[in-house]
Amino acid sequence: MNEDFSTRPGVALVTGASGGIGAAICRRLAEAGARIVPCYHRRRETVEALRDELGDAVVGIEQVDLTDADATAAMVRSVLDRHSAIHTLVHSAGPLVPQVHLSKVPPAQMARHLTDEAAAFFSLMHACLPALRASRGSVVVVTTAATRRYPVRDGLSAGPKGAVEALARGFAAEEGRFGVRVNCVGPGMLTDGMSAVLMSSGQLDDRALAAAMANIPLRMFGDSSDVAEVVCFLASDRARFVTGQKVDVDGGYTV
Repeated sequence: MNEDFSTRPGVALVTGASGGIGAAICRRLAEAGARIVPCYHRRRETVEALRDELGDAVVGIEQVDLTDADATAAMVRSVLDRHSAIHTLVHSAGPLVPQVHLSKVPPAQMARHLTDEAAAFFSLMHACLPALRASRGSVVVVTTAATRRYPVRDGLSAGPKGAVEALARGFAAEEGRFGVRVNCVGPGMLTDGMSAVLMSSGQLDDRALAAAMANIPLRMFGDSSDVAEVVCFLASDRARFVTGQKVDVDGGYTV
């Protein structure tokens, strides 16, 4: 196992750590030697269980509503007060997105999702940039494969996350002079995480799942650990010459 992060001063800050993908990312970073601060919005018990699982690798837990820019900035200050540096930022937070045709989405609902996704990411980056510049750090943003190949009824995810990806490219272009790298990872269909919630709720029924499988060249669904592996690579020095890119972890769906 490569110890990519064990000698780096400071911590890796992971948002959305109460979700399946966020928790898997924390596990993979811990395996690579990182000291981690998981961040969550509502499900504290899930993050506390993750802390118990990962032991000394978790050096703090932060709760925040990322749509509140002031609260986000205060959370980042709290992390820096305790740990002095942030060498890695992984943004994997996001709302549960219902599957619905865009024609049936009220404008207020789309505006809310744009706030939850794009505005939240911008506020987080704005708060973290001084620390990331100081550490010549890396940012990895978890988005979706749907921004490259659009699945019908996924506009509430693809639209706002497309805005996130545009911001990520912008930060990559502007912050590279400070040594800051910014990349995205786009999950496809997974057997856990948000996909599992949509399956259990019936929004992705057997017919929809069969159609999704038929569109995947590998004829299989992935899981959160597949996404975490790519996130960890992009955050590490093994990807030191990679920035402004997006890697879809989707079994070939976007081919």
